[in-house]
Amino acid sequence: MNLPLTLAPRQLTPADLLPVAEYARIRPQRRRELVELKKHRQVEVGPFARFYFENFETMRSQVQEMLYIEKGGAAQLADELAAYNPLIPQGSELVATVMFEIDDPERRTRMLARLGGIENCAFIEVESDRGTARIRGEPDPTRENTSPEGKASAVQFIRFQFSRDETAAFKTPGARILVGFDYPNYPHMTAFSEPVRAALAEDFD
Repeated sequence: MNLPLTLAPRQLTPADLLPVAEYARIRPQRRRELVELKKHRQVEVGPFARFYFENFETMRSQVQEMLYIEKGGAAQLADELAAYNPLIPQGSELVATVMFEIDDPERRTRMLARLGGIENCAFIEVESDRGTARIRGEPDPTRENTSPEGKASAVQFIRFQFSRDETAAFKTPGARILVGFDYPNYPHMTAFSEPVRAALAEDFD
């Protein structure tokens, strides 16, 4: 059976996932649906950083893909749920996977060595008639975001917790929203398009 797209914030359970063989039959269709879903859930910031904003469906697809590729059964499923459930927003937050996308390995190593600690410098800025609010990103404390040598991870997981007023401002059609870093070696920010703002507004209660 083909499960419907679900955007309600909650936790993945085994009941939300298809058996591997069944998923394999509809995988091309599901991947096409996911591409469409993600079109308005990502923002490029600066020359090589991209924010991918997660929700229930992106995480369900991630877990389903991992099970399909690795075929680890029930033991793997438990690990995948533990890893990806924390990335599902719960109604008062946005959660982003931030990727530093640099194809050349030598350049990637060189640039990441200059970005140690950048995970503490992500923000979302929301403008409203009450003024401008800056929501600081909270890096995932369970992962190594920056190595002891000062090299940033190429993949970061960052949570943005919103107040009621900040949520209301974000959900206002046409609101000006910025996302970026106030980091000395990567001081870049980007404004959300209206389709992106509208899509991410659905993550809030």
